[in-house]
Amino acid sequence: MKRLILNVFRAQQFGLIVIILAMGFALTMCAGYNKGINKFLNPNTIMTTITFGAMFAIMAVGMTKVIITGGIDLSVGATYALSGVAMAMVLKSAGPMGAIPTLLLGLAVALGIGTLCGLINGVAVVGLRVHPFIITLGTMWIFRGVAFVSSKAASIGIPDNLINITKNTFGLGKGIYPMPMIIMLVVAIIGEIYLLKTVMGRNIYAVGGNSEAARYCGLRINRSLISVYVFAGLTAGIAAFVGATYYGASCCIDANGYELFVIASAVVGGASLMGGKGSAISAMLGAMLISLINQSIITLNQPQDYQWIIIGFAIIIAVVLDRLGAELSIKRMARAASSKIDAEIEIPVITN
Repeated sequence: MKRLILNVFRAQQFGLIVIILAMGFALTMCAGYNKGINKFLNPNTIMTTITFGAMFAIMAVGMTKVIITGGIDLSVGATYALSGVAMAMVLKSAGPMGAIPTLLLGLAVALGIGTLCGLINGVAVVGLRVHPFIITLGTMWIFRGVAFVSSKAASIGIPDNLINITKNTFGLGKGIYPMPMIIMLVVAIIGEIYLLKTVMGRNIYAVGGNSEAARYCGLRINRSLISVYVFAGLTAGIAAFVGATYYGASCCIDANGYELFVIASAVVGGASLMGGKGSAISAMLGAMLISLINQSIITLNQPQDYQWIIIGFAIIIAVVLDRLGAELSIKRMARAASSKIDAEIEIPVITN
């Protein structure tokens, strides 16, 4: 029992939860009141904070898998925009339908386009042997350009019956829509189970930790690399479906700049840009922390441009701490190995 408690306190998720709760408490104290209601600690504001974070938290789960392999995907925001625009255009062309057919068609298009974009990224990275940064930088512009041309830069509405599904209050009260939060939790849990409990998930860590060793062990490196980009595209499609149906429309400029939020969420959540380390649950918590930072700026009536400065510092600090932690771990392992060798060496005793 004592060991279990120690493991809980040592877990990275525990540290993130403590930071989130501490920030929430501080924001509650500083927010003040409006008509007897705390400006932050109320159901509407908290749900708004979670919903804002849910959009890029879902994508951060996919991004974490990419980062674990030592890669990066700059096209997730553009994939989100293209998936949302394609879904809105198809639903508009299909005309009025029942709620279930509309839901199934919308999901099929959004998730299908997102997965296709991820597949294009994965095949290009593996086939062209060009750094993922360059490949996904290029596809970022291509995907957003396709969304711009196909929609003619117009905002395309989503059918009301689909909006009503995403904005179902479940009896919690007006303005409280928990569906984005539920979808975020489901995606994060599935992502964590995939990474920790499946062979493919363990292979991703192996590829990111040491690709050459993984290759000599017979792992299919290329298949693992393609799969993480496909998953990143899929999560972008899921996020696009949630975002479009929540806000009621889709446009080619949707999720512009979300790449920063998504990468920051994964990195703040502990994913190492050097590869081999990351967690889907931690990425979700990292997204909630960033969303809380954004909400604190709004609640305290500060210029919203400060969020970019804060998030930039957060990325740098997270990377520096990760590198320091890796160096300390290497030194600790070296000392342990040295102590073990010294203990095994038999020192001859000279007697007169």
